Amino acid sequence: APSPRSYTTLRDEAVKLFNSLQQLESERDPVPLMQGVLQTCLDLPPLVDEIYCQLVKQTTEPPAPGGQGDLHYWQLLTCMSCTFLPSPPVLRFLRFHLDRRVPADEQQSRFPASEMAKYACFIREALGKTKGRECVPSLEEILVLMRRQEMICTVHCPGAAACSVAISSHTTAEEVARELVARLGLSQSPNLFALYEQSRRREQPVGNATLLADVLTRFE
Repeated sequence: APSPRSYTTLRDEAVKLFNSLQQLESERDPVPLMQGVLQTCLDLPPLVDEIYCQLVKQTTEPPAPGGQGDLHYWQLLTCMSCTFLPSPPVLRFLRFHLDRRVPADEQQSRFPASEMAKYACFIREALGKTKGRECVPSLEEILVLMRRQEMICTVHCPGAAACSVAISSHTTAEEVARELVARLGLSQSPNLFALYEQSRRREQPVGNATLLADVLTRFE
Protein backbone atom coordinates (compact mmCIF):
# COMPACT_ATOMS: atom_id res chain seq x y z
CA ALA A 1 0.00 0.00 0.00
CA PRO A 2 1.18 3.58 -0.59
CA SER A 3 3.16 4.90 2.36
CA PRO A 4 5.05 8.12 3.12
CA ARG A 5 8.06 5.97 3.96
CA SER A 6 10.06 3.76 1.62
CA TYR A 7 10.03 0.05 2.46
CA THR A 8 11.57 -3.05 0.97
CA THR A 9 10.35 -6.64 1.46
CA LEU A 10 8.70 -7.74 4.71
CA ARG A 11 11.63 -10.07 5.38
CA ASP A 12 14.14 -7.25 5.01
CA GLU A 13 12.06 -4.93 7.17
CA ALA A 14 11.79 -7.62 9.86
CA VAL A 15 15.60 -7.85 9.91
CA LYS A 16 15.87 -4.07 10.15
CA LEU A 17 13.45 -4.07 13.09
CA PHE A 18 15.48 -6.78 14.80
CA ASN A 19 18.59 -4.61 14.40
CA SER A 20 16.64 -1.67 15.85
CA LEU A 21 15.74 -3.79 18.88
CA GLN A 22 19.39 -4.69 19.36
CA GLN A 23 20.28 -1.00 19.20
CA LEU A 24 17.57 -0.26 21.75
CA GLU A 25 19.55 -2.03 24.47
CA SER A 26 22.24 0.66 24.59
CA GLU A 27 20.28 3.69 23.37
CA ARG A 28 20.39 6.62 25.79
CA ASP A 29 17.26 8.21 24.34
CA PRO A 30 15.13 5.26 23.15
CA VAL A 31 11.97 7.29 22.42
CA PRO A 32 12.61 8.17 18.72
CA LEU A 33 13.75 4.61 18.01
CA MET A 34 10.63 3.21 19.67
CA GLN A 35 8.42 5.55 17.64
CA GLY A 36 10.17 4.41 14.46
CA VAL A 37 9.46 0.75 15.27
CA LEU A 38 5.82 1.56 16.00
CA GLN A 39 5.50 3.53 12.75
CA THR A 40 6.87 0.62 10.73
CA CYS A 41 4.35 -1.71 12.36
CA LEU A 42 1.53 0.73 11.57
CA ASP A 43 2.61 0.97 7.92
CA LEU A 44 3.27 -2.78 7.61
CA PRO A 45 0.68 -4.61 9.77
CA PRO A 46 2.07 -8.13 9.04
CA LEU A 47 5.12 -7.15 11.12
CA VAL A 48 3.09 -6.56 14.31
CA ASP A 49 3.17 -10.26 15.24
CA GLU A 50 6.87 -10.38 14.36
CA ILE A 51 7.74 -7.59 16.79
CA TYR A 52 5.59 -9.03 19.56
CA CYS A 53 7.38 -12.37 19.18
CA GLN A 54 10.80 -10.71 19.16
CA LEU A 55 9.94 -8.73 22.30
CA VAL A 56 8.66 -11.84 24.09
CA LYS A 57 11.95 -13.55 23.25
CA GLN A 58 14.04 -10.58 24.42
CA THR A 59 12.16 -10.34 27.74
CA THR A 60 12.43 -14.06 28.50
CA GLU A 61 15.37 -14.77 30.82
CA PRO A 62 17.45 -11.74 29.75
CA PRO A 63 21.17 -11.80 30.53
CA ALA A 64 20.79 -8.76 32.81
CA PRO A 65 17.29 -8.82 34.38
CA GLY A 66 16.20 -5.31 35.30
CA GLY A 67 19.06 -3.73 33.36
CA GLN A 68 18.71 -0.91 30.85
CA GLY A 69 18.24 -3.22 27.87
CA ASP A 70 15.62 -5.32 29.65
CA LEU A 71 13.81 -2.16 30.77
CA HIS A 72 13.74 -0.70 27.24
CA TYR A 73 12.28 -3.92 25.85
CA TRP A 74 9.48 -3.89 28.41
CA GLN A 75 8.81 -0.22 27.70
CA LEU A 76 8.52 -0.89 23.96
CA LEU A 77 6.25 -3.84 24.70
CA THR A 78 4.11 -1.43 26.75
CA CYS A 79 3.86 0.98 23.80
CA MET A 80 3.01 -1.90 21.45
CA SER A 81 0.21 -3.08 23.75
CA CYS A 82 -1.40 0.38 23.68
CA THR A 83 -1.18 0.61 19.88
CA PHE A 84 -1.68 -2.81 18.27
CA LEU A 85 -3.38 -6.10 19.03
CA PRO A 86 -1.50 -9.17 17.80
CA SER A 87 -3.26 -12.05 16.06
CA PRO A 88 -5.19 -14.42 18.41
CA PRO A 89 -2.46 -17.12 18.56
CA VAL A 90 0.26 -14.56 19.35
CA LEU A 91 -2.05 -12.81 21.83
CA ARG A 92 -2.55 -16.08 23.73
CA PHE A 93 1.21 -16.66 23.79
CA LEU A 94 1.80 -13.08 24.92
CA ARG A 95 -0.69 -13.41 27.78
CA PHE A 96 1.04 -16.63 28.84
CA HIS A 97 4.36 -14.77 28.81
CA LEU A 98 2.91 -11.99 30.98
CA ASP A 99 1.34 -14.48 33.40
CA ARG A 100 4.73 -16.06 33.94
CA ARG A 101 5.82 -12.70 35.29
CA VAL A 102 2.62 -11.93 37.18
CA PRO A 103 0.02 -14.70 37.52
CA ALA A 104 -3.61 -13.62 37.42
CA ASP A 105 -3.96 -14.01 41.20
CA GLU A 106 -0.61 -12.19 41.70
CA GLN A 107 0.11 -14.49 44.63
CA GLN A 108 2.89 -16.66 43.20
CA SER A 109 4.78 -14.16 41.06
CA ARG A 110 8.47 -14.83 40.68
CA PHE A 111 9.11 -11.06 40.68
CA PRO A 112 6.22 -9.55 42.69
CA ALA A 113 7.88 -6.20 43.39
CA SER A 114 10.00 -5.75 40.25
CA GLU A 115 9.54 -3.07 37.63
CA MET A 116 9.07 -5.80 35.03
CA ALA A 117 6.15 -7.26 36.98
CA LYS A 118 4.55 -3.81 37.07
CA TYR A 119 4.99 -3.48 33.30
CA ALA A 120 3.47 -6.94 32.82
CA CYS A 121 0.38 -5.90 34.82
CA PHE A 122 0.07 -2.67 32.83
CA ILE A 123 0.42 -4.47 29.49
CA ARG A 124 -2.11 -7.14 30.40
CA GLU A 125 -4.66 -4.46 31.30
CA ALA A 126 -3.91 -2.42 28.15
CA LEU A 127 -4.43 -5.42 25.88
CA GLY A 128 -8.02 -5.63 27.12
CA LYS A 129 -8.69 -2.06 25.93
CA THR A 130 -6.67 -1.67 22.73
CA LYS A 131 -8.68 -1.71 19.50
CA GLY A 132 -6.15 -0.26 17.08
CA ARG A 133 -4.82 3.21 16.44
CA GLU A 134 -4.92 5.63 13.51
CA CYS A 135 -1.54 7.06 14.51
CA VAL A 136 1.40 5.80 16.49
CA PRO A 137 1.89 7.34 19.95
CA SER A 138 3.38 10.81 20.05
CA LEU A 139 6.78 11.33 21.63
CA GLU A 140 5.03 12.68 24.73
CA GLU A 141 2.75 9.64 24.92
CA ILE A 142 5.70 7.27 24.63
CA LEU A 143 7.42 9.07 27.51
CA VAL A 144 4.41 8.71 29.81
CA LEU A 145 3.85 5.09 28.77
CA MET A 146 7.46 4.33 29.68
CA ARG A 147 6.52 5.50 33.19
CA ARG A 148 3.09 3.80 33.10
CA GLN A 149 1.38 7.15 33.60
CA GLU A 150 -1.39 9.19 31.95
CA MET A 151 -1.04 12.26 29.73
CA ILE A 152 -2.44 15.66 30.63
CA CYS A 153 -4.55 17.07 27.80
CA THR A 154 -5.55 20.75 27.79
CA VAL A 155 -9.00 21.49 26.37
CA HIS A 156 -9.82 25.14 25.59
CA CYS A 157 -13.42 26.12 26.23
CA PRO A 158 -15.35 29.08 24.72
CA GLY A 159 -13.92 32.25 26.19
CA ALA A 160 -10.62 32.21 28.04
CA ALA A 161 -11.18 29.09 30.15
CA ALA A 162 -9.13 25.93 29.74
CA CYS A 163 -9.43 22.58 31.46
CA SER A 164 -6.74 19.97 32.02
CA VAL A 165 -7.85 16.37 31.67
CA ALA A 166 -5.85 13.22 32.39
CA ILE A 167 -6.17 10.77 29.50
CA SER A 168 -4.78 7.36 28.63
CA SER A 169 -4.03 5.81 25.25
CA HIS A 170 -7.61 4.51 25.23
CA THR A 171 -9.57 7.65 26.22
CA THR A 172 -12.16 8.73 23.62
CA ALA A 173 -13.37 12.23 22.76
CA GLU A 174 -16.82 11.33 24.08
CA GLU A 175 -15.41 10.42 27.50
CA VAL A 176 -13.51 13.71 27.74
CA ALA A 177 -16.52 15.78 26.60
CA ARG A 178 -18.71 14.03 29.18
CA GLU A 179 -16.20 14.74 31.96
CA LEU A 180 -15.94 18.42 31.01
CA VAL A 181 -19.73 18.82 30.84
CA ALA A 182 -19.95 17.44 34.38
CA ARG A 183 -17.10 19.66 35.63
CA LEU A 184 -18.66 22.80 34.17
CA GLY A 185 -22.05 22.02 35.70
CA LEU A 186 -23.76 21.66 32.33
CA SER A 187 -25.21 18.18 32.82
CA GLN A 188 -28.78 19.54 32.75
CA SER A 189 -28.23 21.70 29.67
CA PRO A 190 -30.35 20.81 26.61
CA ASN A 191 -27.39 21.66 24.34
CA LEU A 192 -25.09 19.14 22.71
CA PHE A 193 -21.35 19.35 23.33
CA ALA A 194 -18.38 18.08 21.36
CA LEU A 195 -14.63 18.50 21.09
CA TYR A 196 -13.03 20.27 18.14
CA GLU A 197 -9.47 20.12 16.91
CA GLN A 198 -8.16 23.36 15.51
CA SER A 199 -5.02 23.98 13.50
CA ARG A 200 -3.85 26.86 11.36
CA ARG A 201 -5.60 25.42 8.33
CA ARG A 202 -8.82 23.96 9.64
CA GLU A 203 -11.21 23.40 12.49
CA GLN A 204 -13.27 20.23 12.68
CA PRO A 205 -15.26 18.24 15.23
CA VAL A 206 -13.62 15.20 16.79
CA GLY A 207 -15.71 12.05 16.43
CA ASN A 208 -17.03 10.60 19.68
CA ALA A 209 -15.11 7.34 19.25
CA THR A 210 -11.84 9.06 18.26
CA LEU A 211 -8.94 8.45 20.61
CA LEU A 212 -7.59 11.72 21.98
CA ALA A 213 -4.08 10.27 21.82
CA ASP A 214 -4.38 10.08 18.03
CA VAL A 215 -5.42 13.73 17.87
CA LEU A 216 -2.37 14.74 19.94
CA THR A 217 -0.10 12.77 17.62
CA ARG A 218 -1.52 14.63 14.62
CA PHE A 219 -0.69 17.90 16.38
CA GLU A 220 2.86 16.69 16.92
